[in-house]
Amino acid sequence: MLRFTLRRLLLSLPVLGIVSTAIFFLIHMIPGDPVVQMLGEGAAPLEIEELRRRLGLDQPLLTQFVNFWKGLLHADLGTSFKFGRPVTEILLVRYPATMSLALVSMVVALAIAVPAGVTSAVHRARWPDRALGFVTLIGLSFPNFALGPALILIFSIQAGLLPVSGDDTAAAYILPALTMGTSMAAILTRMVRSSMLEQLSSDYVRTARAKGLTETAVLYRHALRNGLIPVTTIVGLQFGSLLAGAIITETIFSWPGIGRLTLDAIHARDYPLLQGCVLAIAVTYVLVNFLTDLTYSLLDPRIRTE
Repeated sequence: MLRFTLRRLLLSLPVLGIVSTAIFFLIHMIPGDPVVQMLGEGAAPLEIEELRRRLGLDQPLLTQFVNFWKGLLHADLGTSFKFGRPVTEILLVRYPATMSLALVSMVVALAIAVPAGVTSAVHRARWPDRALGFVTLIGLSFPNFALGPALILIFSIQAGLLPVSGDDTAAAYILPALTMGTSMAAILTRMVRSSMLEQLSSDYVRTARAKGLTETAVLYRHALRNGLIPVTTIVGLQFGSLLAGAIITETIFSWPGIGRLTLDAIHARDYPLLQGCVLAIAVTYVLVNFLTDLTYSLLDPRIRTE
């Protein structure tokens, strides 16, 4: 198990290196001058040149790239142009808000998808299966930027039941978590259904029923566990989509997380902050995929030997 874990960690390092390099060059291709953005169009040329020199933007791009990697290897992501504070310090404040929202959204998606997918598989080609298929199609077709305002209009403005923005209370998580978790639940429901249909036709399921096990035990203790590997793959991949979708959702609900911070950094042409935000999301995505690989090995020990 230790060898398996170390091998997966070593494979992750080149991915992070490529992502970090791509982030740097792609960000510097964004149109606009961060110095002019900070000082305004009417700033004097001397002021612009002085600030550009102070921020290190007067150096050749290759020199900036080398300095970026030197800082990165020392866990120094630089200083934000907009806030004047270390990027690492800002991310440590904002990162927990995004991760907590993503995890709650994941729980919401799984709480909906697993029982819905199992029910759909058990009642294949009957009205529960068709009804759930129709609902999942709606969930897949409804984007976050439309669902979020709709939920605010219904539950916050008209009903007055839930807060519109912020993360101060547990109730504040409900609407953004539903917004992010709904589309993921629709995808997972179809995946669980497909996986369960394959398992329910297996010999060991017929044997379990013949031994007199309850239907709940057959479905959830045996069939679902053996069908979790393809579902786990989708969960790992969709977690990255949750982080990407957080940019829209956090903006809609004024959520103080990395997604909203990324958008602010783009508007301000804040290179260090934007690099830090994207890198934090990339590291999280790689870590989630690493944990997904470990989950595979727990669900199916044969994977470790392969």
